[in-house]
Amino acid sequence: MTDHDSPAARLTAALRGAAPDLLAYLQRRVGHSDAPDLLGETMVVAWRRVQDLPREDEQARMWLFGIARSTLLNHARGERRRWALADRIRDSAGGESGPSADDGAEVRDAIDRLDDDLRELVRLIHWERMSLVHAAQLLGMPPSTARTRYARAKALLREALQLAVG
Repeated sequence: MTDHDSPAARLTAALRGAAPDLLAYLQRRVGHSDAPDLLGETMVVAWRRVQDLPREDEQARMWLFGIARSTLLNHARGERRRWALADRIRDSAGGESGPSADDGAEVRDAIDRLDDDLRELVRLIHWERMSLVHAAQLLGMPPSTARTRYARAKALLREALQLAVG
C-alpha cells in the first residue's frame, strides 16, 4: 500500500473535496455560527472511523455526509435539551417568552412546515444538490420510498405556496 492509498491519505483527500459542501449543508441547517464547529466534530468522527472509509470517491463523500447528519442530529438533540431547560427556568421565574422571529421567506416557511422526513429529503435534493438515490441512501430508505415521499413533499409545497400567493 502506498502512502496515497492509506486510509489517512484517502480521508484527507475526501475531506478536502467535501468540506465546502459539508459546511454549506450544516450552515443551511444551523446557521453560520454553529456550522464550523459541527464540521470540526464531523471531521473528528471521520478520523476516529477512518478504517470505515469507503474506497470509491462518491461513496466516501456520502459516508462523510452521513457522519455530518449524525453530528447534526446530536446537535439538535442538545439544542432541544437546552431550550427545554431555558423554558423550565423561564417558567419557574414567571417570565414570558416572545414570539419567534419570522424571516418571511414563503418557500423556507413552507419547507419548515413539512414533516421532518419530507423536509430533510427536500433539503438534501435542492440545497445539497444530491440525487434522489443519494438522498435516500443518506436517510436510510429505499429509493422507491424516497421517490414517493419526494412527490408528496412537492405536492404539499405546491399547495402551501398556492395558498400563500392566492
